[in-house]
Amino acid sequence: MKLATFIKNDNEKLAVQIDDRLIDAEATAKKNKWNDVFTDIMQVIELDEIALKEFEDRVKAAVTNGSAAVIDDQEITWGPAVTKPHKIICVGLNYRKHADETNSPYPEVPILFNKFDNTLTGHQREIEVPSVTDELDYEVELGIVIGKKTKNVSKEDALSHVFGYCTVNDLSARDLQMRTHQWLLGKTCDGFSPVGPYLVTSDEVGDPNQLDLKTYVNGELRQDSNTSDMIFSCAEIVSYISKHMTLEPGDLILTGTPEGVVFGLPAEERVYIQPGDEITVEIEKLGKLTNKFVKDGALQNA
Repeated sequence: MKLATFIKNDNEKLAVQIDDRLIDAEATAKKNKWNDVFTDIMQVIELDEIALKEFEDRVKAAVTNGSAAVIDDQEITWGPAVTKPHKIICVGLNYRKHADETNSPYPEVPILFNKFDNTLTGHQREIEVPSVTDELDYEVELGIVIGKKTKNVSKEDALSHVFGYCTVNDLSARDLQMRTHQWLLGKTCDGFSPVGPYLVTSDEVGDPNQLDLKTYVNGELRQDSNTSDMIFSCAEIVSYISKHMTLEPGDLILTGTPEGVVFGLPAEERVYIQPGDEITVEIEKLGKLTNKFVKDGALQNA
């Protein structure tokens, strides 16, 4: 199942993609007088497998019998595919070829850092290039969304705790990131984690370490790789993190970026993101996420 978020009357609302149609979940539930009315994607993430299947079946039945509330995905304002994660945990230098291009040794354990919910935004949303950076970089990343409370899970069982996966652009201000030994400042400016358009349930994705992923800058292909190049697999990442902290439903894990980022180029060839640029990150089975970049202050003054 493909889930999404759209903005209506300044509120984040749940949508479901069925047969290339985007369905307003709340409006459909009210129209059909369902007892359960889900308004936010986080409510669905917390459902158990039986309740999730029942919800999917009801939406599909509503589409079939013509009682679904269909919305135009060309007219809506998209929200982040995960709206209120307790934690946003990121993995650095997790692709072999990306480590190679930055002349970095392969890490012996996952390198973890965090982002905050101020970084979340959606598909087709504009993102300001902060005036405090001259080196804003793109990073296509596979996002893992946890589906159940997870502590000390084994690598073998880890993926059974995953609700689904999404496309993320882990935007990085390299000059801020490298200013100190802590990467946080370069990763946490507003809008630095566009997520979406969809959150796709695990059953539709299969092996998360066999997915193609790409980045396009103004239509030009810049990143082109596969999640099989990860140093630490998705299962290893979930297991490792869960040994140090409890993961909760809705927690978002960004699993690292492949080669092809601006920072990986020779210094004289680096051209970082500028206002007016359009970046599309794409992951197989999960969809394309596009954002346009604007000058600092443009959105506040709009």
